[in-house]
Amino acid sequence: MAAAEECKTEAGRWAGRPSNTGNRFIVQYCGRVAMDARNPTLKKMSSELGRIMKGLESNHADREFLLKNTREVVNLCGRAIISVHSGDVDHGVRQLEQARTQLKRYRKRAAGGLRVHLAVAEQELTEAACLICVVRGKSIPSAKALGVTDTAYVLGLLDLIGELKRITLEMLRAGRPDEARRIFEIAVGMYDELSGFAIYGNSVRDIRKKIDSARITIDGMRTVITSDAIGRK
Repeated sequence: MAAAEECKTEAGRWAGRPSNTGNRFIVQYCGRVAMDARNPTLKKMSSELGRIMKGLESNHADREFLLKNTREVVNLCGRAIISVHSGDVDHGVRQLEQARTQLKRYRKRAAGGLRVHLAVAEQELTEAACLICVVRGKSIPSAKALGVTDTAYVLGLLDLIGELKRITLEMLRAGRPDEARRIFEIAVGMYDELSGFAIYGNSVRDIRKKIDSARITIDGMRTVITSDAIGRK
Protein backbone atom coordinates (compact mmCIF):
# COMPACT_ATOMS: atom_id res chain seq x y z
CA MET A 1 0.00 0.00 0.00
CA ALA A 2 2.81 2.39 0.93
CA ALA A 3 4.60 1.64 -2.36
CA ALA A 4 1.46 2.42 -4.34
CA GLU A 5 1.01 5.74 -2.54
CA GLU A 6 4.64 6.74 -3.16
CA CYS A 7 4.31 5.90 -6.84
CA LYS A 8 1.08 7.90 -7.04
CA THR A 9 2.79 10.90 -5.46
CA GLU A 10 5.71 10.74 -7.90
CA ALA A 11 3.36 10.41 -10.87
CA GLY A 12 1.54 13.53 -9.70
CA ARG A 13 4.81 15.44 -9.60
CA TRP A 14 5.36 14.72 -13.30
CA ALA A 15 1.74 15.27 -14.36
CA GLY A 16 1.33 17.61 -17.29
CA ARG A 17 4.98 17.57 -18.30
CA PRO A 18 5.40 16.78 -22.02
CA SER A 19 8.51 14.71 -21.51
CA ASN A 20 9.13 11.20 -22.75
CA THR A 21 12.02 11.03 -20.33
CA GLY A 22 9.65 11.95 -17.53
CA ASN A 23 7.26 9.18 -18.52
CA ARG A 24 10.09 6.66 -18.54
CA PHE A 25 11.16 7.98 -15.18
CA ILE A 26 7.70 7.33 -13.66
CA VAL A 27 7.61 3.75 -14.95
CA GLN A 28 11.12 2.95 -13.74
CA TYR A 29 10.70 4.78 -10.44
CA CYS A 30 7.45 3.00 -9.62
CA GLY A 31 9.00 -0.31 -10.58
CA ARG A 32 11.81 0.26 -8.10
CA VAL A 33 9.37 1.29 -5.37
CA ALA A 34 7.49 -1.97 -5.85
CA MET A 35 10.77 -3.91 -5.88
CA ASP A 36 11.82 -2.27 -2.60
CA ALA A 37 8.70 -3.62 -0.95
CA ARG A 38 9.46 -7.16 -2.13
CA ASN A 39 13.23 -7.35 -1.72
CA PRO A 40 14.91 -5.41 1.12
CA THR A 41 18.37 -6.38 -0.21
CA LEU A 42 17.86 -4.00 -3.14
CA LYS A 43 16.30 -1.19 -1.13
CA LYS A 44 19.36 1.06 -0.76
CA MET A 45 20.49 0.47 -4.31
CA SER A 46 17.04 1.22 -5.67
CA SER A 47 16.81 4.40 -3.62
CA GLU A 48 20.23 5.50 -4.88
CA LEU A 49 19.31 4.86 -8.50
CA GLY A 50 16.14 6.87 -8.01
CA ARG A 51 18.18 9.79 -6.69
CA ILE A 52 20.57 9.57 -9.65
CA MET A 53 17.73 9.44 -12.16
CA LYS A 54 16.10 12.53 -10.66
CA GLY A 55 19.41 14.37 -10.99
CA LEU A 56 19.91 13.28 -14.58
CA GLU A 57 16.37 14.28 -15.52
CA SER A 58 16.90 17.72 -14.00
CA ASN A 59 20.20 18.01 -15.89
CA HIS A 60 18.48 16.96 -19.12
CA ALA A 61 15.73 19.56 -18.67
CA ASP A 62 18.29 22.32 -18.06
CA ARG A 63 20.26 21.26 -21.14
CA GLU A 64 17.19 21.41 -23.37
CA PHE A 65 16.29 24.81 -21.92
CA LEU A 66 19.74 26.23 -22.62
CA LEU A 67 19.94 24.88 -26.15
CA LYS A 68 16.58 26.42 -26.98
CA ASN A 69 16.91 29.80 -25.28
CA THR A 70 20.52 30.70 -26.02
CA ARG A 71 19.60 30.88 -29.71
CA GLU A 72 17.86 34.17 -28.96
CA VAL A 73 21.05 35.51 -27.36
CA VAL A 74 22.97 34.59 -30.51
CA ASN A 75 20.31 36.27 -32.67
CA LEU A 76 20.40 39.46 -30.59
CA CYS A 77 24.18 39.65 -30.86
CA GLY A 78 23.96 39.10 -34.60
CA ARG A 79 21.43 41.91 -34.92
CA ALA A 80 23.64 44.17 -32.80
CA ILE A 81 26.52 43.57 -35.22
CA ILE A 82 24.27 44.34 -38.19
CA SER A 83 23.17 47.57 -36.50
CA VAL A 84 26.80 48.62 -36.09
CA HIS A 85 27.52 48.00 -39.77
CA SER A 86 24.44 50.00 -40.74
CA GLY A 87 25.69 52.93 -38.68
CA ASP A 88 23.17 52.65 -35.85
CA VAL A 89 25.58 51.86 -33.02
CA ASP A 90 23.18 53.04 -30.30
CA HIS A 91 20.58 50.51 -31.42
CA GLY A 92 23.30 47.87 -31.44
CA VAL A 93 24.13 48.73 -27.84
CA ARG A 94 20.50 48.26 -26.80
CA GLN A 95 20.35 44.88 -28.52
CA LEU A 96 23.62 43.86 -26.87
CA GLU A 97 22.26 44.78 -23.44
CA GLN A 98 19.22 42.61 -24.06
CA ALA A 99 21.52 39.73 -24.94
CA ARG A 100 23.63 40.27 -21.81
CA THR A 101 20.55 40.35 -19.59
CA GLN A 102 19.22 37.11 -21.03
CA LEU A 103 22.58 35.35 -20.86
CA LYS A 104 23.03 36.38 -17.23
CA ARG A 105 19.66 34.81 -16.43
CA TYR A 106 20.49 31.58 -18.26
CA ARG A 107 23.78 31.14 -16.41
CA LYS A 108 21.77 30.25 -13.32
CA ARG A 109 20.75 27.02 -15.06
CA ALA A 110 24.19 26.28 -16.45
CA ALA A 111 25.95 24.90 -13.39
CA GLY A 112 28.83 22.48 -13.74
CA GLY A 113 29.22 20.82 -17.11
CA LEU A 114 26.17 22.59 -18.54
CA ARG A 115 28.20 25.79 -18.97
CA VAL A 116 29.45 24.34 -22.26
CA HIS A 117 26.01 24.97 -23.75
CA LEU A 118 26.55 28.72 -23.33
CA ALA A 119 29.79 28.67 -25.35
CA VAL A 120 28.41 29.86 -28.70
CA ALA A 121 26.28 32.57 -27.08
CA GLU A 122 29.27 33.81 -25.07
CA GLN A 123 31.46 33.91 -28.19
CA GLU A 124 28.83 35.96 -30.03
CA LEU A 125 28.46 38.29 -27.05
CA THR A 126 32.22 38.83 -26.97
CA GLU A 127 32.31 39.57 -30.69
CA ALA A 128 29.42 42.05 -30.60
CA ALA A 129 30.52 43.82 -27.41
CA CYS A 130 34.12 44.22 -28.55
CA LEU A 131 33.07 45.40 -32.02
CA ILE A 132 31.08 48.21 -30.45
CA CYS A 133 34.06 49.16 -28.27
CA VAL A 134 36.41 49.27 -31.26
CA VAL A 135 34.03 51.39 -33.33
CA ARG A 136 33.56 53.79 -30.42
CA GLY A 137 37.29 53.99 -29.75
CA LYS A 138 37.03 52.37 -26.33
CA SER A 139 39.20 49.72 -24.72
CA ILE A 140 38.27 46.11 -25.38
CA PRO A 141 36.80 44.73 -22.13
CA SER A 142 38.11 41.69 -20.26
CA ALA A 143 36.47 38.27 -20.19
CA LYS A 144 35.50 38.91 -16.57
CA ALA A 145 33.83 42.20 -17.44
CA LEU A 146 31.79 40.46 -20.13
CA GLY A 147 30.98 37.52 -17.86
CA VAL A 148 32.22 34.92 -20.36
CA THR A 149 34.67 32.04 -20.14
CA ASP A 150 38.28 32.51 -21.21
CA THR A 151 37.83 30.16 -24.16
CA ALA A 152 34.70 31.92 -25.39
CA TYR A 153 36.54 35.24 -25.07
CA VAL A 154 39.50 34.14 -27.22
CA LEU A 155 37.30 32.55 -29.89
CA GLY A 156 35.00 35.57 -29.93
CA LEU A 157 37.94 37.92 -30.48
CA LEU A 158 39.17 35.80 -33.38
CA ASP A 159 35.72 36.04 -34.98
CA LEU A 160 35.81 39.79 -34.43
CA ILE A 161 38.71 40.19 -36.86
CA GLY A 162 36.38 39.29 -39.73
CA GLU A 163 33.95 42.02 -38.66
CA LEU A 164 36.79 44.52 -38.46
CA LYS A 165 37.61 43.79 -42.09
CA ARG A 166 34.04 44.70 -43.02
CA ILE A 167 34.31 47.93 -41.04
CA THR A 168 37.61 48.74 -42.76
CA LEU A 169 36.07 48.30 -46.21
CA GLU A 170 33.07 50.40 -45.21
CA MET A 171 35.35 53.21 -44.04
CA LEU A 172 37.30 53.16 -47.29
CA ARG A 173 34.11 53.30 -49.34
CA ALA A 174 32.95 56.22 -47.22
CA GLY A 175 36.17 58.11 -47.95
CA ARG A 176 37.55 57.75 -44.43
CA PRO A 177 41.00 56.19 -44.95
CA ASP A 178 42.38 57.29 -41.57
CA GLU A 179 39.58 55.50 -39.74
CA ALA A 180 40.06 52.46 -41.96
CA ARG A 181 43.76 52.35 -41.05
CA ARG A 182 42.94 52.72 -37.35
CA ILE A 183 40.64 49.70 -37.50
CA PHE A 184 43.19 47.76 -39.53
CA GLU A 185 45.94 48.42 -36.99
CA ILE A 186 43.68 47.22 -34.17
CA ALA A 187 42.96 44.03 -36.12
CA VAL A 188 46.67 43.44 -36.68
CA GLY A 189 47.41 44.00 -33.01
CA MET A 190 44.67 41.56 -32.02
CA TYR A 191 45.96 38.92 -34.42
CA ASP A 192 49.53 39.28 -33.16
CA GLU A 193 48.30 38.62 -29.61
CA LEU A 194 45.87 35.83 -30.49
CA SER A 195 48.07 33.87 -32.90
CA GLY A 196 50.09 32.56 -29.96
CA PHE A 197 47.09 30.51 -28.85
CA ALA A 198 47.61 28.15 -31.81
CA ILE A 199 49.72 25.91 -29.57
CA TYR A 200 46.54 25.01 -27.68
CA GLY A 201 44.86 23.57 -30.76
CA ASN A 202 44.51 20.18 -29.12
CA SER A 203 42.79 21.70 -26.10
CA VAL A 204 40.56 24.36 -27.63
CA ARG A 205 38.31 23.23 -30.44
CA ASP A 206 38.47 25.23 -33.70
CA ILE A 207 41.11 27.65 -32.41
CA ARG A 208 43.70 26.80 -35.07
CA LYS A 209 41.06 27.04 -37.78
CA LYS A 210 39.98 30.46 -36.54
CA ILE A 211 43.58 31.67 -36.27
CA ASP A 212 44.29 30.57 -39.85
CA SER A 213 41.13 32.33 -41.02
CA ALA A 214 42.12 35.49 -39.13
CA ARG A 215 45.57 35.45 -40.76
CA ILE A 216 44.02 35.28 -44.23
CA THR A 217 41.65 38.10 -43.27
CA ILE A 218 44.54 40.27 -42.09
CA ASP A 219 46.46 39.66 -45.32
CA GLY A 220 43.40 40.68 -47.31
CA MET A 221 42.96 43.84 -45.25
CA ARG A 222 46.61 44.75 -45.72
CA THR A 223 46.29 44.42 -49.48
CA VAL A 224 43.22 46.65 -49.57
CA ILE A 225 44.75 49.28 -47.29
CA THR A 226 47.97 49.36 -49.32
CA SER A 227 46.11 49.60 -52.62
CA ASP A 228 43.96 52.43 -51.30
CA ALA A 229 47.01 54.34 -50.06
CA ILE A 230 48.73 53.98 -53.45
CA GLY A 231 45.58 55.09 -55.24
CA ARG A 232 45.38 58.28 -53.16
CA LYS A 233 48.94 59.39 -54.01
